[in-house]
Amino acid sequence: MHKPLIIGITGGIGSGKSTLSHLLRAEGYSVYDTDLEARRLQNEHSTMRKKLVDMFGKDIYTEQGLNRSALGKIVFSKPELLTKLNSIVHPLVMDDFNNWVQNRFPKKMLFIESAILYESGFNKLVDKVILITAAEDIRIERVVKRDGITPEHVRARMSNQLPEEEKLTRADFVIHTDDDKPLVDKMRKLIAELLEFRNKKINEAISTGNSLVY
Repeated sequence: MHKPLIIGITGGIGSGKSTLSHLLRAEGYSVYDTDLEARRLQNEHSTMRKKLVDMFGKDIYTEQGLNRSALGKIVFSKPELLTKLNSIVHPLVMDDFNNWVQNRFPKKMLFIESAILYESGFNKLVDKVILITAAEDIRIERVVKRDGITPEHVRARMSNQLPEEEKLTRADFVIHTDDDKPLVDKMRKLIAELLEFRNKKINEAISTGNSLVY
């Protein structure tokens, strides 16, 4: 059985990652959303929940679950506390993602969406990386409209992410979402390239007798 090709989807806030993920799911592909799954685990994973309470206090949870706003106020302006939060959450999300992959082994390709793919170390779990990008002013405008927050708040959130220039140098594929070309067309072209890459790897492995193939 050939293991799936695992592709990371990343990009700054407002770049269009979620839109790409939605289109991929519509085409029948499975996408693991690290932010969404982290939220689920923060409420359902007993070990993660205990560690968060031990670190930040019981008041971060209500009857409805984790109060993300309260936790955000604690860690927002204190990088050392954000680092501690990530040290609790990221390893357990990685474990959850690895289990998710194991349960989908017949798939040809699997995707993982993460705004902090590189910062969190999730890039070590993928074979290829797609960067979704757009001009900063366009991304700010999108998030202001979407979340109803100020441009200054958006810029503050951007400051916690890896600079776009560095992501551009590290990604395998780049999709721009600030032009008039349909994203679905770009996605389908990219999928064709990824499938071609996967098939090439399989053929190389078969010819060399290598059992670890994509």
